[in-house]
Amino acid sequence: MSDVAARVGVSRALVSLVFRNAPGASLETRERVFRAAAELGYRPDLAARLLARGRSRVLGVLFTVRNPFHVDVVETIYPAAEELGYDIVLSAHVPSRDENQAIEALIGHRSEALILLGPIIPARDVAELGRRVPTVVVGRKVSRAPVDIVTTRDRPGVGEVVDYLIGLGHRDIVHVDGGSGPGSAERRRAYRDFMRKRGLAERVRVIGGDQTEESGAAAARTLLAEPRLPTAVFAGNDLCAIGLLDVFTRAGVSVPEDVSIVGYDDSHIAGLSHIDLTTVRQDVGQLAELAVRAADAQLSGSREAGVELLLDSRMVVRGTTAPPRS
Repeated sequence: MSDVAARVGVSRALVSLVFRNAPGASLETRERVFRAAAELGYRPDLAARLLARGRSRVLGVLFTVRNPFHVDVVETIYPAAEELGYDIVLSAHVPSRDENQAIEALIGHRSEALILLGPIIPARDVAELGRRVPTVVVGRKVSRAPVDIVTTRDRPGVGEVVDYLIGLGHRDIVHVDGGSGPGSAERRRAYRDFMRKRGLAERVRVIGGDQTEESGAAAARTLLAEPRLPTAVFAGNDLCAIGLLDVFTRAGVSVPEDVSIVGYDDSHIAGLSHIDLTTVRQDVGQLAELAVRAADAQLSGSREAGVELLLDSRMVVRGTTAPPRS
C-alpha cells in the first residue's frame, strides 16, 4: 500500500480507505488508486487481514506424499474446509523430512488447528501437540490425549474379507502385516480373531512388513521361495497389495487364479483398470468432513478435545480375488 500511495501521491491511510471501500476519498482518487495498484500488480494480503482480526482461518494438514490414501483424503478436505470458511496449508512427511519438522512448519504458517493424517510420532508427542494447538488425528487411535480422533472401524471390514475368502473356498489365507502403521495392529488382531472363529487357527500366518509397496514385494518374494504358495493374501493396505501383485505377476503367478490378493483403504489406485484390486473401503469424504468439523468445533469452543469419531469399513470386490484352483 505504501508503493501505491507513493505512485498516486497520497497518504497510505487514504489508500487503505479506498481498498476497504470506506468513505473519505473522491471518485477520481479511487480510480487513480486502483489504476496504480493494477500497474504495480498489488493484491490485498488476505492472510494479513484475517490476522489483524485475530484469526487466520487456516487449517494445517500433515500427510505422507507416498501414501495414495492420504492424497485422496487431502483432495476431499479442501471442499469440506471451504464450506466452513477455512483455507488449507499442507505439509508433507517425506524420507528427508520427519513429521516433527512438517508439523512445526504448519504451526509456523499460523495454522489455527492441525489435521494429522496417520501420524507415526509417539503418542506422548501427539498429546503434547494437542495441548499446544487444537489437533485432529485421522486414521490412528491415540489414548488419553487432548486431541480428536477420526478413524474407521477396521474390524468389520477385516471380518468381511476373511468370510468372503473362506466363502470362495480359501483356507490358506496369509496376512502381510502393516507393522507400526496406523490401523495395522487392529487389522492384525481382527485377522487372527476371525480366522480362529472360523476354525482356521492352525492356518493363521502373519508376515511382518509395513504399509509400503516395497513391503508387499518383499512378502511376495518370501512366499515365492517356499515350496507352496498360499491361495490368498490379505495385505495391510493397498500399497502393500500392489507390491505383492507386481512381484507375483512378474514371476508368472496368475492373480487371482493362483493367488487371490486383498488390500485395505480403497485408494484411487485400487480402482485403476490395470490394478482392479479387491480391498476394504474407508470413506475418505466422510473422514475429511468429520476431521474439518472436529477442528472447527475445537476452535469455536463448542466442546473440549478428546472426542472419537468412528466410521464403518466395508469390502469392495474387484478382479484380484476368485475361488482357489481345484
